Amino acid sequence: MTRVAYIDATAGIAGDMCLGALLDCGLRLDVLEGVARGLDLGDLRVQAERVMKGPIAATKVDVVFHGEPIVGAGDTHSHHDGHAHRTLADVLELLSRLGDLDQGPLAHARRAFELLAEAEGRVHGKAPADVHFHEVGAADALVDIAGTCIGLAALDVEQVFVSALPWSTGTVEAAHGTMALPAPATAYLMEGFPTTGTGEAFEQVTPTGAALVRALAETGASLPAFTPEAIGFGAGTHPGGRLPNVVRIAIGEAAEAAPAEDDVIELATNLDDATAQVTARALEQVMSAGALDAWIVPATMKKGRAGAVLHVLAEPADVARIESILFAETPTLGVRRHASRRTVLARRHESVETPWGAVRMKVRDTPGGPEATPEHDDCRDLADAHGVALRKVIEAAQRAWSGA
Repeated sequence: MTRVAYIDATAGIAGDMCLGALLDCGLRLDVLEGVARGLDLGDLRVQAERVMKGPIAATKVDVVFHGEPIVGAGDTHSHHDGHAHRTLADVLELLSRLGDLDQGPLAHARRAFELLAEAEGRVHGKAPADVHFHEVGAADALVDIAGTCIGLAALDVEQVFVSALPWSTGTVEAAHGTMALPAPATAYLMEGFPTTGTGEAFEQVTPTGAALVRALAETGASLPAFTPEAIGFGAGTHPGGRLPNVVRIAIGEAAEAAPAEDDVIELATNLDDATAQVTARALEQVMSAGALDAWIVPATMKKGRAGAVLHVLAEPADVARIESILFAETPTLGVRRHASRRTVLARRHESVETPWGAVRMKVRDTPGGPEATPEHDDCRDLADAHGVALRKVIEAAQRAWSGA
């Protein structure tokens, strides 16, 4: 049995709306209060109340800073908390303060902000590290994203699915001025996910909502048959349009972890005049840019010279960006594309304790049951820090996960 969450974003999705829906599903408010305290940004608190959004009773969540709710047009278009113009490094440092809560969910939160930085960078022509977050660097966005990831884990959710995302029209006021909807960064984050036109002229998908979807749910993943055990409604700030401004989350047990299917693109390029250092650098760069996988195969080229074929597996939305990296980092004259449909096992991260510290485990649901592999980087860092053999850390993590 696999515990799943289905996010019904038909009427919209934002970070604060997700928090409200999770509370409605049974999440304890003190979990979110712990996130706010852990960020150590001063007098930061979380409050929740039951509200009516049209005919639907829902839970509305506000992040309160020095006694005043951080409010605005949406969860990311709000009054700043005094330190809102943060870089990605600043945000990741703040998230690291929550390390005592759970490393698995925090990996999703970090990924959400990395995706936001990549999207903002594409909008403004900057590297992700050079992006200065405005609204999404504010305290409420930090609580919204980290709280959603940690809240799902607290409710024992192992896999997340999402409905088609609403594509609204109109404009929104943001730090960079008036933007067409969906906001540019939000639109980039929605790449690869099904959408539906709504005709609404207000922001139905916010940047944090889109980043959470992209970090937590797989593009093209089909919702398996499941038994709903809790259903919650989270209220947004906008009055709504033809539909009440709420997100609905259903949590329950799937009969089995059915492998998901999705469409991917395999890129390949022949390299007969690139050094090993150049190809290794290209591989590192495409993986950093979001490639699903990348590998190098030795080959004998047409004139009998030794060469290599660089392969990259990518989501369709990422192909153009990854191709540009291949052209920039290698001397290739062309990149081939092959469309493929793959079957993917459900996977997640769990954290275990070893005598030297916490290690994240990559857990995959196989037909024969769950299997786990320790994250190599975690094990290596602990081995270096404590002067123990790497294999001892790996073995300890495997024993901790299996309960041996």
